[in-house]
Amino acid sequence: MRLGLNIGFVLGGDDHLDHLRLVREAERLGFSVTWAAEAYGSDAVTLLSWIAAQTSTIDVGAGVLQIPARTPAMTAMTAATLDRLSGGRFRLGLGVSGPQVSEGWHGVRFGKPLERTREYVEIVNAALRRETINYEGKHFTLPLPDGPGKALKLSTRPLRDHVPVYLAAVGPKNLELAGEIADGWLGILNDPAYLGEQLNHIRTGRARATGPGREPGPELDGFDVVATVPVMTGDDLQAAADPIRGYTALYVGGMGSREKNFYNQLAVRMGYADAAAEVQDLYLAKKHREAMAAVPFGFIDAISLLGDKARMADKLTAYAEAGATTVALTPFASTVDERIAALRTVSEALELAGIGD
Repeated sequence: MRLGLNIGFVLGGDDHLDHLRLVREAERLGFSVTWAAEAYGSDAVTLLSWIAAQTSTIDVGAGVLQIPARTPAMTAMTAATLDRLSGGRFRLGLGVSGPQVSEGWHGVRFGKPLERTREYVEIVNAALRRETINYEGKHFTLPLPDGPGKALKLSTRPLRDHVPVYLAAVGPKNLELAGEIADGWLGILNDPAYLGEQLNHIRTGRARATGPGREPGPELDGFDVVATVPVMTGDDLQAAADPIRGYTALYVGGMGSREKNFYNQLAVRMGYADAAAEVQDLYLAKKHREAMAAVPFGFIDAISLLGDKARMADKLTAYAEAGATTVALTPFASTVDERIAALRTVSEALELAGIGD
């Protein structure tokens, strides 16, 4: 199993400099990849380009590029450029976002996300293979049939024959799609005790897999299972969990509407139905502090690395045994120096567990 780093977003101030310090330390420690996100603030491409220019060995991954924000052709152009400029270190993570961002920010209808994702990935992969793009789907048609559009081929060559594609997926059908059409999965709110259930859905999709490096079958050989895991060190586990409460309350309570919050539905499937309902009620009523307090400690502990090195070694072993191939750390300490110290503790914990790749 490998370690990764999730740096999230640029929120303001000197965050980008803090991110760079973290990434450079992760690179020194031998982490395999750093992931950057986007929602409706900073974009991931600019941040990853800036980081790639100042590192040499760690991969840079989009976790994720929003499908409604870019045409498939634009994403292929971006992936080819980043792959070449980074020396073959780019990983393309994709996701449909949610209806509030897709329709409210990008003006793109959210309907049929599975169909749209499938067509999108097909076009991106074909473009990166430098095929001349003639595509007729339910959601994308290239070129348009009733105008002067011409079927084109990507003029820039990516450094590699295949840029790895990851899907951010939460629901069972999305997990199956990730197994079928992607090279890896970007998971969130990952509990080792529930990971096997999620991987069963991915295996179902993997049995239908086609494409470069993806042979149909029930096994996940070569498929990167990325568990995104919050990290807080400390002897007092309750205190260590507190900084993660805002993150969990946001996802379970506020990341979407009452009718369509995929993370809330995930918490329900994980066995936290009553708590998920209470957190959502409080969050949507704008009682954010109460929502944070309502997140059970057991839920935070299940999806996080908390405590000392020995406890983290046991948890990393549980992730590896459950099927995770990469644990992408999100450090929640308040200062960059403390976050760097947390990365070092987890790196030592992985060595103590003896499960590093």
